[in-house]
Amino acid sequence: MSSYQDTLDYLFNQFPQYQKIGFKAYKADLSNIQFLCESIDNPQNNFKTIHVAGTNGKGSVVHMLGSVLQHAGYKVGIFTSPHLVDFRERIKINGDLISRDIVVGFVQKYKPIFNKINPSFFEWSTCLAFHYFDNQKVDVAVIETGLGGRLDATNILLPKLSIITTIGKDHQNILGNSTEEIAVEKGGIIKENVPVVIGSQIKDEALITLQKIAKRKNSTIHFPQETDLIDTDLKGDFQVYNSSIVSKAIELLKTHFQVNEDQLKSGLQNVVANTGLRGRWEILHSNPLTIADIGHNEQAVKFICKELEKINCKKKYVVLGFSEDKNIDNILRMLPKAYHYILTEATSTRSQSSELLNTKMKGYPNTIEIKNYKKAFLWAKSKATNEDLIFVGGSAFLVADILREFFPS
Repeated sequence: MSSYQDTLDYLFNQFPQYQKIGFKAYKADLSNIQFLCESIDNPQNNFKTIHVAGTNGKGSVVHMLGSVLQHAGYKVGIFTSPHLVDFRERIKINGDLISRDIVVGFVQKYKPIFNKINPSFFEWSTCLAFHYFDNQKVDVAVIETGLGGRLDATNILLPKLSIITTIGKDHQNILGNSTEEIAVEKGGIIKENVPVVIGSQIKDEALITLQKIAKRKNSTIHFPQETDLIDTDLKGDFQVYNSSIVSKAIELLKTHFQVNEDQLKSGLQNVVANTGLRGRWEILHSNPLTIADIGHNEQAVKFICKELEKINCKKKYVVLGFSEDKNIDNILRMLPKAYHYILTEATSTRSQSSELLNTKMKGYPNTIEIKNYKKAFLWAKSKATNEDLIFVGGSAFLVADILREFFPS
């Protein structure tokens, strides 16, 4: 394997990848990641970490925290998933992607271990991130769970702080059908004697469940306050909730990291510039206004619909696609019938059939099915005037395809 692309092809084909095959790639066991990390002297124990889980908002919170700590002068690693355009988006230090040479070198060196235990794609990625952050001597790494928390590969960490952003229904075939069951999985990142921040949107049974877990672990729970709300350059009112989580987190981390009020505010107002985060209510074009967001579950779509309703324009064109493992019936009921929907499919093998989606949306008067995502987006562009809106969403994979094809940087 002499090239970066050859290396990625090998990894994508060799190992199960949730982004590609879904549930079959999920391993409800930490033995593989423990073996991998022990094989390279447990790099995850050599730097400070902050661990973030949640149904929605965790990627934004990770990048906000990274931006604030970076703005305060620290060397900050970020590990998130999935990537949208380039695999290297998952692993960054101070906004810079991990180099292709390091990815290639890591795979070449540790390929025998991969062949021996056959880890999942995500387990491999997690091990690579820990190794890279250790090797680069980061001051802190902000780590996002891939799926759930309790049995997620990232959960071999002993962080300085745990954060749970929201609890909603998503990945029910893995995490459970009720918010209590999902809260048990997300709450699995709560560690003995390690404080946890819980987002203000978490209520009722989910909150009670997390409180019980924290009590068992002797972990103190902290909640964001209304006074913690700070504007951020990430668009959408829901990001204000995320910024309040970050503000509370910085307050709790003061014994480890010195961040003043100006650094907190500046970091939150320069998240995109500092970290390169994409796909979160991202404005892709102004004429016509074109927005993309990777939100793909009931909770996220509810927020998205609220934001779309606030925008004053003549017509709203929604380029829409979903993954096949999503229960989309409840999501579809949230979508306003006045919008114009272009139903399409991402290149992912997990994409929901646009034909099936069209059948489910027969009650919507303004729909058209265009299976090819490129043609679907171009059709929307051909119809929309500068007084209209184009929105791309429903699936992170669809957003990734549109970004890669039409807005690569």
